[in-house]
Amino acid sequence: MVARLVIAAPSSGAGKTTVATGLMAAFAGRGLAVSPHKVGPDYIDPGYHALATGRPGRNLDAYMCGTGLVAPLFLHGARGCDLAVVEGVMGLYDGAADQGELASTAQVAKLLKAPVVLVVDASSQSRSVAALVHGFASWDPEVRIGGVILNKVATDRHEHLLREALGESGVPVLGVLRRAPAVATPSRHLGLVPVAERQAQAVEAVAAQAEQVLAGCDMEALLALARSAPPLSAEPWVAEVGERLRAGGSGVHTRSALAERVPAPVVAVAGGAAFTFSYAEHTELLRAAGAEVVTFDPLRDEALPEGTRGLVIGGGFPEMYGEQLSANEPLRKAVAELAASGAPVAAECAGLLYLARSLDGRPMCGVLDADARMSERLTLGYRDAVAVSDSVLAPAGARLRGHEFHRTVIEPGAGPLAAWGLRQPERRVEGFVQGGVHASYVHTHWAGSPEVAARFVGHCA
Repeated sequence: MVARLVIAAPSSGAGKTTVATGLMAAFAGRGLAVSPHKVGPDYIDPGYHALATGRPGRNLDAYMCGTGLVAPLFLHGARGCDLAVVEGVMGLYDGAADQGELASTAQVAKLLKAPVVLVVDASSQSRSVAALVHGFASWDPEVRIGGVILNKVATDRHEHLLREALGESGVPVLGVLRRAPAVATPSRHLGLVPVAERQAQAVEAVAAQAEQVLAGCDMEALLALARSAPPLSAEPWVAEVGERLRAGGSGVHTRSALAERVPAPVVAVAGGAAFTFSYAEHTELLRAAGAEVVTFDPLRDEALPEGTRGLVIGGGFPEMYGEQLSANEPLRKAVAELAASGAPVAAECAGLLYLARSLDGRPMCGVLDADARMSERLTLGYRDAVAVSDSVLAPAGARLRGHEFHRTVIEPGAGPLAAWGLRQPERRVEGFVQGGVHASYVHTHWAGSPEVAARFVGHCA
């Protein structure tokens, strides 16, 4: 049985990330093995979680992976751990648009049978906090709110008023945190600045968050609450793709079916500060399909890893590093040559921009006949996607669920062979399928569709 807590809030901006990361670091500092998790498709917060715990931050996304995989993925990440801390997304009951509770923190808490700690921004209220907490605690009787952490409390007098009001609510106060600039994490156009871009400052911020939590929270009560969670009946998720993949009758095999005849194909995965958006399960599935996964940094490495047979370029912030990426001409040429050879290339969002002809006027790899630029408009939301064309990731007609999150546009938005047809928020096609290249703005979570990794490695092999 894994002790566990879900850290939620009435809305975004209340301090969930600060509290969740601080709790992770504080419990890890006490010698506990802490498993970090994040509800939803966020890539940035898990980087801070990993820094706090020394373990990969993992996402629990009921929309992209399905409700049936939430508990198995949780147990997979929490193997061998004493405690798991799950940071929620948005407000406690906010989920996928027009989908009821789907993908909400409340739904994940119920699927995990986990008690919820509600982080409340108390900066502009006193007695009203009791009505707020009572409403959240009583809205869904299946959601167990085990306590409240009051954040941004101004003074001792303010704390007294808040505690007095909450004394009538029946929900215990498990922590009171004062305003503390040292724990703040800088933000920009897509949220927090990733750990990889501010390593030293991030370490200091996480340490300050741990100190604040230790000073202001009842750690023993929180641990007791976590240990009150009942056992889960699910089995841990296992990274497996099956022995053979039949793709539209083409007979593409996974690596495991070819192991006796073909050496493990090298799949290069972009990393470094410009490409920080990835799910740990993607690498695990690539390896399960028989690939040798090698990470490289497009900001520093002038060549692809030796023997590269396939390339995966995930999301991130290439717009912040356009000059450096453009200046690395040897690598840009190597990527273009690999793509021209027909080798499998999977690019999501930032990877799409990197494969374009240009990004904000700076030369990129030139694999795609398209140009990218920053935009004032934020494109954000879950996507129900259908593969328009056969590709190294999916046969035409395959359905996946994904997520878009960017402030850039690419013109044209799709090639002669588009990658996906999207049904929401409006019907459109987007992305590019060109030879072995699949490039799109849509982020996907392969744990929900492990055949994607199998098909990709099969093409590499």
